[in-house]
Formats: sequence, C-alpha cells, structure tokens
Amino acid sequence: MAWVETDSLSFSARHESDDADSAMAILERLEDFRSRMDGLFDATPGDVSVVIHSHPAALALAHPWLPLARVLAAPAARRYMAGWFSQEEIHVLAPRLLAERASRVEGSREALLLSPLHEYAHLVVGTNNAELPPPFTVRTFSRYVRWAWLCEGAATHFSGQGRYLRGAIARRLREGARPAFPPAVRDATLLGGTVYRLLERERGQAACVELASRLDAVGPASAIARAFGRPAAEVERDWRASLDGAA
Repeated sequence: MAWVETDSLSFSARHESDDADSAMAILERLEDFRSRMDGLFDATPGDVSVVIHSHPAALALAHPWLPLARVLAAPAARRYMAGWFSQEEIHVLAPRLLAERASRVEGSREALLLSPLHEYAHLVVGTNNAELPPPFTVRTFSRYVRWAWLCEGAATHFSGQGRYLRGAIARRLREGARPAFPPAVRDATLLGGTVYRLLERERGQAACVELASRLDAVGPASAIARAFGRPAAEVERDWRASLDGAA
C-alpha cells in the first residue's frame, strides 16, 4: 500500500493511504497540544515528522531502542509503550492498532490513543533539558534508564494519560513487588506520572515543568526533595499512600 504525506502547520505525517483521516486527526490533536505546551515550556519543537505505522513490527524495526525499553518495563506497562521518538521525529502506531492493543481495563483505550501526545511530550522535554534524549546514543539511553521515572512520568503527565492508567497501575501493584521510589525503569511508564500528579497537587504545574527541565547532579532523591521543597522520605510516604488508594 502506498505511503502518503499529510501536513499541518507544525507537523508532517507519513502514513499509508488508508490512514489519511486518522493522520489528519492526529495532526490536529498535536497542534492543539503543542499550543498548550508552548504556554508551559520555554520552547516547543516545530517541523516534526510523525510516522504512523500500520504494524507493530515496523515500529520496532524503525526504533530498536523501543524493544529494549519494553524488555526493561513491567509486563503491565508494555502495551502502553506504543511509540518512540528521535530527533525531530515521533513514531506511533495507527489509531486502529492502538484501539486493538487496548485491554478490557477501564481507560486502556483512551490512554493508548494519547500515544502521539506522549511521544511529542518527550520531544518537548528533550528540547528543554539538554541532558535527556533525543538524540539516542548509548550514553543518553543509559541516562534515560536512570531517569526514566522523570522522562516517562513527564510524558505521561503532560499528555494527559495519567488519568486513564489507574486500572493498569492497580494491576501492577497487585502483581508485582513493592515499587521503588522514585519508580525504577520497569515502573516508569505506569508510575512515573503519579509523582508528577502529586507534585502538581502540592506545588502546581510550574513545578512539574521545572522538574522535567533539569536533572539534579546529586541524583533522583535530591531532585525529588528540590521539586517538592521537603525531604524525599516525606514525599515517598505520601506517594505510597496515594498508590494504596489506587490499588
């Protein structure tokens, strides 16, 4: 099937001809999302290519870092890793495949359909935080793994996926061991956003932007304490209480 291109003001989508309507809907949603992110961050990338894949294998071949990231993630999180990002480019599955990928858990379909926004949020964070990818190299991927809770948490939070992941989070808490704080790489996709949600409740959206835009040289615990303005141990206590409510 022929590949075609659909353009908007800030994005250009490459997709199969059968996905033309879906591509236009994705671009419209991304334009609106970019406008909202532009009101939060210092810079938001434009001239971004959006590659819409009609098969999961094609997505994995296009971005070999994605299968590796999935291996590192908890089983409950892997279905939500339905896209990837690189310099000035995001790759996602076609909406019809995202809908098919959803589980019966409430909110699963809605969370997956926000995947294009999730990946674009990664580009915004990377644009405003020079220490995070893109681009991906062995060094930046290692940094991504160490700070996955911050990277994935930001993408989940700002894309709006967090509100739809409660069922998946409950499953993770039932099936797995007690999560680390801040969440380890295996839990970053599902639990990273919960750190941002708690931070927004306490200190507002500006604090979430600041957390995403700068890594702490001392480490993750120091970043948590700086963002919340109180000891990381206190934040962990309240975070675990919020997870208990989700479970």
